Amino acid sequence: MALIRKRRLTNQQTRRIEAQQTRRVDEESDGELREGLIITHYGRQLLVQELEENIDSPVVTESQGHSPQDIPLIDQQGSDQLSQKIWRCHARTNLPVLVTGDRVRFQVDENTELGVITALHPRASLLTRPDRYHKVKPVAANVTLIVVVFAALPVPSPLLIDRYLVACQQADIPALLVLGKADLLTPEDGLVDLLAEYNALGYDTLTVQTDGDLSELIAKMADKTVVFVGQSGVGKSSLINALIPDANLKVNIISENSALGQHTTTTTTLLPLPNGGALIDSPGIREFGVWHLTVDAIRNGFIEMYPYYGMCRFRNCLHKNEPGCALIAAAAEGKVLPRRLASLNRLEDEAREAEKNA
Repeated sequence: MALIRKRRLTNQQTRRIEAQQTRRVDEESDGELREGLIITHYGRQLLVQELEENIDSPVVTESQGHSPQDIPLIDQQGSDQLSQKIWRCHARTNLPVLVTGDRVRFQVDENTELGVITALHPRASLLTRPDRYHKVKPVAANVTLIVVVFAALPVPSPLLIDRYLVACQQADIPALLVLGKADLLTPEDGLVDLLAEYNALGYDTLTVQTDGDLSELIAKMADKTVVFVGQSGVGKSSLINALIPDANLKVNIISENSALGQHTTTTTTLLPLPNGGALIDSPGIREFGVWHLTVDAIRNGFIEMYPYYGMCRFRNCLHKNEPGCALIAAAAEGKVLPRRLASLNRLEDEAREAEKNA
C-alpha cells in the first residue's frame, strides 16, 4: 500500500487556514466569553490557560497605558494543572500586541480546539526591550518583581546592574538584587560592599549560595509574577531550576499541548512557582538594554540623585565638569556614589547618541 505523505503548507496557506479557523470560531461560537492568562507566546499564536474566576474590571481593545490592578495569577497546582484547560488562540486584529502574562477574555470552538482572544484586561505593568531592529518590543505583562542576579563569576558590571535598575524604574516594577554563588566570594572582590551600597540606596537585596537554602528568596517571590535578569553565567538558570525542579518538564508539557513543537529556548513561558506566584522565563528578557529610554527616564532611574536635579548652576548641565554642578558637588561630599554618577553620565550619553541617530 502506497504511503501518503503529509503535504507541507506554505506560510501563506497556513495563514489563510488560520484566518478561516478564526472566522469559524467567531461565527460558530456560542458566544461564551472565558477568562484566561497568556502563558506562552509562539509568534502569531498564543497559549491561554483558562481561569475560573471572572474579572469585573474593564477590558481594552487598544493600548491604554497601565492600571495599578491586582492581577490574579496562574493556578498553583503543578504540571498536572498546567496540562489542562490550555487553548491555542489567535488575537483579534484590533488588539495591541499581546504578551505572556496578559489577562484576556477569549472564546473557543470546542470542535477545533481553537480560540480567539477578544479583549485584553488593563495591565498592571509592561516590560519592554529593544529588538534587533531598534524598535521597542513588549515582552511580558503584569510583572510584579524583577530579580537582578549577579555573582562573583563572571565579574559583575555595576554599570549593567544600573541599567537593569533604570529599566525597572521605567517599568515601575520593584527590583530585588540577588548576589549568587556567595560561597565563591572573597574579601578582595568587594561584592558584599557593592550589595550593601545598593541596599543603602533603598533597594531590596539578598545573598544566596550555590546549592544553598533558597527559602528567603522563595518568601520574597511569594504571590508575585517574577522575571530573572542578569548577564550570562551568573546562575539564573540554576536558580530557576532549583526553584522549579521540573521547569523543563512543564515547558515541554506546554509545547506538547500546543502541538507547535519544542521551542523552549526562544519562547516566553509563564510557569507557576510551587509556593505561590509565577515565573516568566525568556532568554529575551534576561538581558535587555536601555538605549531606547530618554535622558529624563534614565535620570529617574537614579533615585538617590532626585534631590539634586535642577539645582545645578546651568540648566543644560551635563554633570561632567561644568562649574556649579550640584551632582558633582554631592559626589565630592560623599552624598552620592561617584561610580553611580559615572553610570548616569554613560547612560545619558548613550541616550543622546541614540536620539541623534534615530
